[in-house]
Amino acid sequence: MSGLTQSIQEVLKALTKVRCFDRVLEKVTLVSCVPGKVVCQMKVDEEHTNKMGTLHGGLTATLVDNISTLALLSTERGAPGVSVDMNITYMSPAKIGEDILITAHVLKQGKTLAFASVDLTNKATGKLIAQGRHTKHLGN
Repeated sequence: MSGLTQSIQEVLKALTKVRCFDRVLEKVTLVSCVPGKVVCQMKVDEEHTNKMGTLHGGLTATLVDNISTLALLSTERGAPGVSVDMNITYMSPAKIGEDILITAHVLKQGKTLAFASVDLTNKATGKLIAQGRHTKHLGN
């Protein structure tokens, strides 16, 4: 395991140990990590779903937020930033028992802003579940 992968794995593990909202990530596992790109996976369980038995949109937004932040942390700058804007397009449902892949790419990192894209796909079929864009302020 590379030093970068180990560092990102430790951040993900730390997020699940806190008593705040980020603990919803406890079932997310790191698949791979290279500078500016992080791939994670998660099996959709009942606790992740809405009344229709599919992945809850709020959890999808949380995955976009957190996994894109991990991608930013994997860059040379390593700054998590704070959210300025985030949008998600929901395209197909993910049902209980399905494995999903969450792939985050840093599109651009400037002096004060960073832009990331996140795809949630069905691991078995490759079908796109949702796609998110996340803009973060990195400071001065």
